[in-house]
Amino acid sequence: MLKDWIRPLVRPLPQWSPVAITPPSRVITATLRWNGKSTDVTTDHTVASLNPLVIATSLDAGDHALLEYSDNATGKTLGVLQLTKTGSTAAGTASIMLYHVTAGEHRCLAWPRRSWNAWLQNRSMLKNRASNHLNMEPAAAQQLMIAYLYPRPVILVSVDAPGHQNIFPMDLIGPLDRSGLFSLALRSTNVSQSVMREVRKVALSTIPASMKTIVYKLAEHHKQPLQDWSALPFTVRPSREFGIPVVAQAPRVRELTIVHSQEIGIHTFFLGRVSSDENVAKGDQLHHTAGFHQAYRRKRAVPFTEA
Repeated sequence: MLKDWIRPLVRPLPQWSPVAITPPSRVITATLRWNGKSTDVTTDHTVASLNPLVIATSLDAGDHALLEYSDNATGKTLGVLQLTKTGSTAAGTASIMLYHVTAGEHRCLAWPRRSWNAWLQNRSMLKNRASNHLNMEPAAAQQLMIAYLYPRPVILVSVDAPGHQNIFPMDLIGPLDRSGLFSLALRSTNVSQSVMREVRKVALSTIPASMKTIVYKLAEHHKQPLQDWSALPFTVRPSREFGIPVVAQAPRVRELTIVHSQEIGIHTFFLGRVSSDENVAKGDQLHHTAGFHQAYRRKRAVPFTEA
């Protein structure tokens, strides 16, 4: 249809696509390359901050490295991020390396649509800079989208302390397998940030894709705490060890003991050890991926299920 042909010429792809994925799903492999060496870091890299855009990994790849995302079905490289080491942080005996993203490119769209879509997206970001909650420059936002070629699960973080209770969604999370740690990158303005640093205990509920609308509504609790667990539009239950209220129908619940936290840019980077892991059910869970990744898969007739 003529509309389908014209639309990409005047309207950019969405930056993010909410999709339903049943874990474990290894559709993408992330590889860290440096000095002629390479290592699979699919489950050993996370976003530690958005501004500046920082990647964390428990692998030391020297001062400069490439982070490459490849499609497992075709072997095609879909995107690359250039990294420069900015430092490291210690959590007990584990060391986590911090890399600033200095450049990046993706190959999900053919030229010239790739450049044109980026221009349209960047123009929109600049036009709406005042309401851009990511507070990022367009170039950094494009690099962040490349990091989301590996679909990121959306979870609900539960916090429960005397005088403070809260539950809010996050996707800047993930394991750092070699260290045995799990990370959360939380906006430092979050109302529960200081409580998390003090009590050092949280519970993480993975989310069925069917709960997307409810989960997005809970984003308001980044700014204001929850007043009453019973007011939530779903049933909660106590987590196994900490007794923190979690989503009763969550396919998976992990309890984290926070062992380290530090501010990186506009985020607080939390590192924790999993104290319990209840993996009770399978099924589609809510994830985010880059809009151009979903477009790439749709063109090949293998799109993720839209959430």
